[in-house]
Amino acid sequence: MNYIEPKVAKLIDAFVDMIPSLLFGLITLFLGIWLIKFLIGFLTRRFTKGNIDVSLSSFLISVLKAILYLLLILQVASTVGIPTTSFIAVLGTAGLAVGLALQGSLSNFAGGVLILLFKPFRIGHSISAANGVSGTVLKIDILYTTLKAANGTTLYAPNGPLANAVINNTSDNETRMLEYIIGISYNSNIDTARKLILNLLDKDSLVLKTPQPVVLVSSLGENAVNLTIHAWVANGDYTKAYYSNFQKIKEELDNNSISTPYPQREVHILSPAPTPGDQK
Repeated sequence: MNYIEPKVAKLIDAFVDMIPSLLFGLITLFLGIWLIKFLIGFLTRRFTKGNIDVSLSSFLISVLKAILYLLLILQVASTVGIPTTSFIAVLGTAGLAVGLALQGSLSNFAGGVLILLFKPFRIGHSISAANGVSGTVLKIDILYTTLKAANGTTLYAPNGPLANAVINNTSDNETRMLEYIIGISYNSNIDTARKLILNLLDKDSLVLKTPQPVVLVSSLGENAVNLTIHAWVANGDYTKAYYSNFQKIKEELDNNSISTPYPQREVHILSPAPTPGDQK
C-alpha cells in the first residue's frame, strides 16, 4: 500500500495540474467549432448570392471544413500538452504519397474547378473540343464532364484535358451562320445563280433578314466557279435550316439549268508514229 499510494498521489497531482490546460482545451474546442460553423455558413450564403455552381461550392466548402477541423484538433491537442510534431510529419508524408498516386485525378480536379469557375460551357450547351470530344453537356462534376454524343452514346470526358483544350461552344450565342460552298460551271451566269439563291433564302422563314444573306465568288476551281453562301439563323434552327436549304439550293439551280459540275478529265490518245515498214 505504501508503494501504491505515492503513485496514486502522483497521478492525482498530474491530473490536477492538467485541469487548467484541459479546461482551456475544451474552451478552444467549443469556440473553434462555433467559429467554423459561422465561417461555413457565411461562405455558403456568399456562394449562393454569387451564383457559384452548386457542385463547386459544395466541394470547396467540404474541403475547407475538413481542413479547419483538422487544424482545430491539432490546436486542441497542442493546448492540452499532446505532442503534434510526429502527427504532422505522418500527415505530410501520407499527403505526399497520395498526391503522387493521384496526379491524374488532381489534374482533373484542377480542370473541374476551372470549368465550374470560369464557365466556358454550361449544362445543355453543345460543344466540340480540340481533343476530339463533342456532344451536349449533361453534367459537370469535379473530375469528369458527362456529354451526350450526336450518335446517342454517353461520353465521360476528364476535366483536365478538357480545360486545356480549345473549345468550340456552338450554344453560347443566339444566332449562327450557315455557310455553303457550291460550285457552278464556267458556262453558267454568276448573277443569275446569285439571284436564285438569294431569292430562295429570302423566302425561308428560318433565315434572318439581318444580317442579310450574301453570295460571293470565293474561288475559281479546276472545274467550277465556287460560290460561298452566308446566311444567319437562330441557334436553335441551325440544323434544320442548314440541311433543308442545302437541298433547296441544289434543286433550285438544277431547275434553272445552272449545273453543278463534277471533276472531269480529258484524255487524249496519241497514235504511235508509223514505222518505215508500215509506210510500204
